[in-house]
Amino acid sequence: MHPRKQMAVIAAAFVVAVSANAARPCDEFYARLPNVSWALCEAARLEASPAKSVKGRTIYMRDIEPDQARLRVLVIGGIHGDELSSASVALHWIRLFGRPARRVNANGVDLNRNFPTPNWERDAAIYWEQRTRKDPRRWPGKRPLSEPETQFLLEEIQRFKPNLIVSIHAPYGVLDFDGPIEPPRRLGRLHLEQVGVFPGSLGNYGGVHKGMPVVTIELHSALLTPRNVEIERMWRDLGQWMGETMALNEQAAPVERLTRQAAR
Repeated sequence: MHPRKQMAVIAAAFVVAVSANAARPCDEFYARLPNVSWALCEAARLEASPAKSVKGRTIYMRDIEPDQARLRVLVIGGIHGDELSSASVALHWIRLFGRPARRVNANGVDLNRNFPTPNWERDAAIYWEQRTRKDPRRWPGKRPLSEPETQFLLEEIQRFKPNLIVSIHAPYGVLDFDGPIEPPRRLGRLHLEQVGVFPGSLGNYGGVHKGMPVVTIELHSALLTPRNVEIERMWRDLGQWMGETMALNEQAAPVERLTRQAAR
């Protein structure tokens, strides 16, 4: 099971056995625990438990109970006072567990299915119902641009008038492209594998409907970034492709011209 999906059905109680005297425990924990920033500790939102140490110091904890949790896990860090890294790991896990990532926004909408592509009202609903079998992770929303996030992105596209959009995703490990020009064949370890367009997707809206090239990068992992050398290599490959295909093509035709070309 994917780690993110697994976390969604687990309720967890974290006990950070490293005690503190201060009213704000992070003031002490930040100085004592390795690899723990003050911001990380504050984000954990530790709560004082009713328990005290032998010397009367407060022991802190945090309960996290997602909806529809089926399993309960108790995580203990710092039960041995000289094993400070164990408490640090518990705080990092609270960060990962307490704010689980979701594909959809807070309204349950897949933002990459919410752009105003032609015939959205018909195609988006049919695709969601028949092709995804009403997968809640791919719900396109009630109407195109129903979400503030997609509204903002569309406004940015209109304001900035980019010659190229690069949209980074994960975890399929491929390079996708939509648009009226020759696509890049590879970026770093990612090779071109055009997967088609979907109703309401950015690739469909920008690359097909507006004639604005959209490079979609699908990283290999949703949890781990590529090595720094690979990140740099991808950027170099992107720049080289832009120089050969766009910048040298009459100094990168503006969006308006690309739109006219796509409409022919």
